[in-house]
Amino acid sequence: MRVFITGASGHVGSALIPELLGAGHQVVGLARSDASAAVLVAAGAEVQRGDLDDLDGLAAAARAADGVIHLAFKHDEMSSGNFEVALDADRRAIDAMGDALAGTGKPFVGTSGTLMLVFGGVTGTGTESDTVAGGPRVDAENAVVALAERGVRSSVLRLPPTVHSSLDHHGYVPTLIDLARQQGRAGYVGDGSNRWPAGHTLDVARLYRLALEAAPAGTRWHAVGDEGVPFRRIAEAIGRGLDVPAVSIPPDDAASSFDFLALFVSLDNPTSSALTQERLGWHPTHPGLLDDLGQAHYFET
Repeated sequence: MRVFITGASGHVGSALIPELLGAGHQVVGLARSDASAAVLVAAGAEVQRGDLDDLDGLAAAARAADGVIHLAFKHDEMSSGNFEVALDADRRAIDAMGDALAGTGKPFVGTSGTLMLVFGGVTGTGTESDTVAGGPRVDAENAVVALAERGVRSSVLRLPPTVHSSLDHHGYVPTLIDLARQQGRAGYVGDGSNRWPAGHTLDVARLYRLALEAAPAGTRWHAVGDEGVPFRRIAEAIGRGLDVPAVSIPPDDAASSFDFLALFVSLDNPTSSALTQERLGWHPTHPGLLDDLGQAHYFET
């Protein structure tokens, strides 16, 4: 299968390319810079130059492919406070590629997050059957799923807030580590009993491949290995790695202690992947988050 990937040179993309190539697929990756293009070539992928704003280029690449995996998102805009810009670009890209694939029966695997379940009012342990009517990133998820009605074998992977491994350099975990290093403490909000799900990058990459190859149209899947790790234990692991104390942060002080992550660090987001494992035959095999935080790679400077 000839697979077009947006975000191919990023964190998950860097694991997904060898996963797909190893399974006999061809990979075409979107690159917006010479540096990204060089990374893709070195990994064995072909290069499609452009970015998420190049809607004609996205459509052409999707049309020429046998399947699409959409990983890219304007995280730089989000972290700069321009969340609406990032959301709008994501929706436009999905619409452009979806239009190109309409009526073909080809697979289109999109990306969402488990945290949207919390913001959407889902309580308890989230499952693949839980849906949210609308909201940030939810609208994009629902748009991908709706492509099933237009003859696209569309599916969505919901990623946990912590997709972790030695390939993770800019995600939530490195950000928490940087904040703890700067402040001389690893913080958690209140008693830190709120739970975050997690998944290892290599397990997540394998699930993208399985969804591409076999996910039924209009389905949602959870790329979750750890169902819910108490945030206090995450902070304690970061504290051990940096040799700084893990301390409770009052809720009123979260904004000053966690920067843009303040909106997320107190959320309770236990998430199950039982249906994903049962129906796609996906079983996480790599280290969990706390074991990964026990390794040196997250704390090397």
